[in-house]
Amino acid sequence: GMAAHLAGAVAAQTARPVIGVPMGGGLMGGLDALLSTVQMPPGVPVLTTAIGKAGATNAALAAVQILAVGDEALAGRFAAYKKQMADKVLANDARLQQSGLEKYEKK
Repeated sequence: GMAAHLAGAVAAQTARPVIGVPMGGGLMGGLDALLSTVQMPPGVPVLTTAIGKAGATNAALAAVQILAVGDEALAGRFAAYKKQMADKVLANDARLQQSGLEKYEKK
């Protein structure tokens, strides 16, 4: 279902990091799930991401960052990934600046 209590229930039972990803949908578009995930009592930390697919992507990246704390090779690969993402944004911006919005949207 769309219940958002699972992350808190797991966090209460483990000393490991728990990442909650609120699901979109329902009457509030996922806002209710977001609020349920972030409103944990003291001692039950849940790392919380954005709602939906973007949140799931960021949860995976956060997990990599956590693992990279003790793994220099992984940290290096993650840094390279972030640079690749930044380079892509800069390339898209340059293309937009050069071609203008109308031509950019057609590609």
